Amino acid sequence: MARRLSHERALRRLALLSGIQPRYIGMTGDRQQASPETLLRVLMALNPAVGGLADVPEALRLRLREPWRRRLEPVGVAWARKPARVEYFVPPGQSDATLAWELALEGGGEVRRGRFDLATAPVLRHAELDGQRLVSRRMDLPAELPIGYHRLAIEDAAGRAEMMLIVAPARAYDPYAAKNRPKNTPAKKESWGVFIPLYALRSERSWGAGNLTDFENLIDWTSSLGGDVVATLPLMASFLEEPFDPSPYAPVSRMFWNELYLDVTRVAEFARSARARELIDSTPFHQEVRELRGEPLVDYRQQWALKRRVIAELARTFFAGPSERRTRFEHDLKANPRLADYAAFRAVCRRRQTGWPDWPEPLRAGRLGPGDYDEEDRRFFLYAQWAVGQQMDHLARKARQNGAGLYLDLPLGVHPDGYDVWRERDAFALGIAGGAPPDGFFSKGQNWGFPPLHPERIRQRQYQGTIEGIRQILRHAGILRIDHVMGLHRLFWIPEGMEAAEGVYVRYHADEFYAILNLESHRSRSMIIGEDLGTVPPAVTRALRKHNIHRMYVLEFNVNANPHEPIRPIFKNAVASMNTHDMATFAGFWQARDTDSQRELGLINDEQAAHLRAGRAAHRHALIEYFRQRGKLGEQAQSLDEQAALPLVFKAATEALATSPARIVLINLEDLWQETAPQNVPGTRLERPNWRRRARLGLEEFSTNHEINQLLREVDRLRAERSAKPDGKD
Repeated sequence: MARRLSHERALRRLALLSGIQPRYIGMTGDRQQASPETLLRVLMALNPAVGGLADVPEALRLRLREPWRRRLEPVGVAWARKPARVEYFVPPGQSDATLAWELALEGGGEVRRGRFDLATAPVLRHAELDGQRLVSRRMDLPAELPIGYHRLAIEDAAGRAEMMLIVAPARAYDPYAAKNRPKNTPAKKESWGVFIPLYALRSERSWGAGNLTDFENLIDWTSSLGGDVVATLPLMASFLEEPFDPSPYAPVSRMFWNELYLDVTRVAEFARSARARELIDSTPFHQEVRELRGEPLVDYRQQWALKRRVIAELARTFFAGPSERRTRFEHDLKANPRLADYAAFRAVCRRRQTGWPDWPEPLRAGRLGPGDYDEEDRRFFLYAQWAVGQQMDHLARKARQNGAGLYLDLPLGVHPDGYDVWRERDAFALGIAGGAPPDGFFSKGQNWGFPPLHPERIRQRQYQGTIEGIRQILRHAGILRIDHVMGLHRLFWIPEGMEAAEGVYVRYHADEFYAILNLESHRSRSMIIGEDLGTVPPAVTRALRKHNIHRMYVLEFNVNANPHEPIRPIFKNAVASMNTHDMATFAGFWQARDTDSQRELGLINDEQAAHLRAGRAAHRHALIEYFRQRGKLGEQAQSLDEQAALPLVFKAATEALATSPARIVLINLEDLWQETAPQNVPGTRLERPNWRRRARLGLEEFSTNHEINQLLREVDRLRAERSAKPDGKD
């Protein structure tokens, strides 16, 4: 019994040292305590030396000694124009040594050198381990280091110790800052734009779901009304055959685009491929397209099968012989060798119709050969990914010419069967799922199903996959939204087989994530938005402000029952919107459709549902009274019932967003025609048609609708008036 108690004390100490937070504040304000079983399971995922409780004491001893064994952390951060300071863990017997260091700057063109006197360097921490007194000391580097990913090395008696030193701007890039505007460009402090999932955007030329040409036409229409931001959900590659998962938040990879969104008729090979044109012109093909266009939900399987047949013909034409495009392709392939690896992975998936965990060795281990896949499939994915990348390049250039650029979304996780987990296995904590603890909306918590990043192994890999994924999307995004930005600080881990409520938070090295984001945002000249909705610790909010990561303001989260001030103040460095893709539309919110859905799903009981409906009724009354008193509801304001007031309140609330100090106002297009169904209901899979609902109005319909155009022109006018005001004047 005494031994077990001793092991459990060691378990909690090792958990803390490993970044596990054994306690957290729950939804009711009470302190939640993780069970020993949860701590052990999470430690087993973090530390290969832990196979059970009996291994914990020795694992703890090794963990305490680990910093002095490696002498330098794998990654360090220095903020630009500030002193660069690194912690050096002094091995026993070297307390008075003078060490040589060298800093190889990114790009390999320059190496800086110096000396480090241990006797005079400030002590940072002490430790007593196995009878030895150990210290770490501060090493000061030159202050004016260029931004970049540099490699610091120290030679000592134990050999060579190395780390990646990220020198980054302290604040993310701000395209609205005066110093970043082109010369003679008038100040524009506030912007607006529209949002719609690309799969939901339909037009007379698309085949049942939007494509990149539809997105380009949406950009043109928005720009014609004065808007300069067009936002959508993640456009990363998805599983659309077997395995099958079309969720934009469970991508195959965060490094590659979704081939479904390719507009095949605008690819150069289309004009050269008689077979592709004949296929599209055939009667059976036309019939399939008509059926897909007539469906209220996106049929991903059928649509991908249809588009795949055409892309296959284009690929055959492309690889049939030499061409200028083929030369450019070969050049691009050499510059991005991961593309060939990705294409082989997708080709094996297609042959086996399963995810990589079900593959035999050595395929699971990442060793693929020509006999493991069909060469035509590999070439198909090479060509399709390259072609969609070219269309994304064109789209990004056009969006930046029209304004702030594309507003894209970086998903928090990736599909467990996907390419990133397969290729970067050590970077993920397998046997664990990311999620969220119980809250007011999900009393049992949420299990999102993807494996979280391993906080230490990604450092040992020097954030290679993270940097590549961020660079890929920032090559195209003028504005990047970071999904669940709290995940830069900590993430809720749920061991496989456990309930979500049994999970525990695990910390990450937030400064290193912020340094990467800030550095890459400056290199791409892109704004960063952090999705900070829900219960977010104050430390996260402070970090976002410190690093100029813009926050989100959602009106539906900020409505109260006070008729004198029913909308909480909107802050400046925010993207303000009525709702998000995970929430009810404004009409659905007005009618409490989200409450009805929660009750149907069994997430709340009758009493809770009645309480929520009563609260929503009070919100409606407060909004009506507030806008009525300000003359925003027209001459018939006194006789309006709640349903008749809906479009008028929506218009008034939209104008309130437009006159606010928010940096960007984002309008959900579906709110403009009072859509009541949401695009996604969190916590559900088969229970709701998530990520499948097509917009009720097509691009040609809403872009020519007089009332919609009139409202958006008014938004543009109000935003321009707001921009013309001196800073701080309302």
